[in-house]
Amino acid sequence: MAAQELVVDVPRIKKAAHNAIPLTVTSYTLPHEMEVYVSEVLEVFLVELGQARLKDYLVYCLRELAVNAKKANTKRVYFESRGLDLDSSDDYEEGMKSFKDDTLDNIQVYLQKLKEKGLYVKIIFHAQGQNIKIEVRNNVEITKAEYLRIHDKLARSRMYASLEEAMASVLDPTEGAGLGIVILVLMLKKMGLSEDCFDIWAENGETVARITVPFAEARVESLDLLTEQIVNSITSLPQFPDNINQIQRLINDPNSQMIDIAHYIATDPALTADLLKLVNSAAFMMSKRVNDIVEAVKLAGLKQIKMLLYSYGTLKILGDNTEDRKKLWEHSYRAAYYAFNLVRNFKPSNKALLDDAYVSGMLHDMGKIIFQEVHPSLLDKIRAFCVEKGIPANTFEDLAGGMNHAEIGARIAEKWNFPESLVSAIRWHHMPANVPAQHKDVCYTVYLANVFCEYEAGTMTWEQIDPQVLGDYRISSDVQLKQVVGQLSEGFKQESRRLARENAAAAKR
Repeated sequence: MAAQELVVDVPRIKKAAHNAIPLTVTSYTLPHEMEVYVSEVLEVFLVELGQARLKDYLVYCLRELAVNAKKANTKRVYFESRGLDLDSSDDYEEGMKSFKDDTLDNIQVYLQKLKEKGLYVKIIFHAQGQNIKIEVRNNVEITKAEYLRIHDKLARSRMYASLEEAMASVLDPTEGAGLGIVILVLMLKKMGLSEDCFDIWAENGETVARITVPFAEARVESLDLLTEQIVNSITSLPQFPDNINQIQRLINDPNSQMIDIAHYIATDPALTADLLKLVNSAAFMMSKRVNDIVEAVKLAGLKQIKMLLYSYGTLKILGDNTEDRKKLWEHSYRAAYYAFNLVRNFKPSNKALLDDAYVSGMLHDMGKIIFQEVHPSLLDKIRAFCVEKGIPANTFEDLAGGMNHAEIGARIAEKWNFPESLVSAIRWHHMPANVPAQHKDVCYTVYLANVFCEYEAGTMTWEQIDPQVLGDYRISSDVQLKQVVGQLSEGFKQESRRLARENAAAAKR
């Protein structure tokens, strides 16, 4: 979000909260209206996560850290303008004598210099796993002396049991942030947290101050309980189709021949037609059109056919007969295409990942589609279950709004005996940092494909994308990201037009 966009985008904040997407606000000068705006964003974010009670405490902490970051940027500009070295203890003492008065007297001049030098304050809200992380970043690294001073104040804060005690103490009169850090720790204590939930460090040219707030355990347990109840209660979802399971068993049998598998598939005309359609899509880059299922199995390979069968079976069970479900499947097709082509262009030698990427992209959001299967009468039973177990009503609303959809999808995938790599891609496609190491490649790919769809739609920005995943795909700048997404988008449009022409031609025959 740019600094000038001061209208609180509630749907976007809710989406970020539900889908573990970091929400970023950046400012160069941090005016008062920006502070108010950030407080409003934080409030919506916390309410959506069922943590509204923490608002007043965290607003103070956030404001303290943001103002300190702005002051640190201003300090760099001020010391530079006076030819003083921040790392020199003598220069530091000299500069701090007049820093506050000089900058306040010429505040507009220094604010303009902050803009010219591109010195920003970046605030990031991120609901990840069982934690809320609030970060304040500014793009000058904290010096060793500053770091020691802050940690000295953190250590001293343990002495105080109340704000009154802290106010009565004089802490480092040259540093206005002294008392502020102590109050921040006291605010954490009021939330039942220790100073260990706060940390500050330097990395890659930035100073990062982070507060980590664990979700209320009861809330996490309630979401897990509701998820389990839904998975166990959706009796309208059948078992995975028997004919698909039989083909999977044949593929897993080392004594099976490709021609035997192909002939078994060919006994189902609808399955044959759908598999040929998938194999002939641009995603699989066949050198020629394939019209024979035996040839398709040979060209695609057994693992690819096996993965396609999971996609085919899921489509048959969940279908696309409602408008909302069609939109979800359209997103899934796009994500599948992006996932496959990401691997084909960036990691072409990883054959196992190439085999898994398309279907994992196709099925990553199946939890959302499954939730649409929930019958109104079952929803009433689940609400009654909430009352019986003392689960707050808003926890159910969170689930209905999309929270835990990845977990719901993963548990159904386990119920249908999907391979572990596919289950992991579904479960962790919003939280790639949590994925088991053996499934990192497929999860990173699906996460990035899904993010590309959001980026293309304008609902995510460069700053919101996990830098570790971007680095894994050697994407190092917003300019490069735009280029990659643009190329994938154009390829998907061409593929969609080609399929539309072929379907129209087939309809005439």
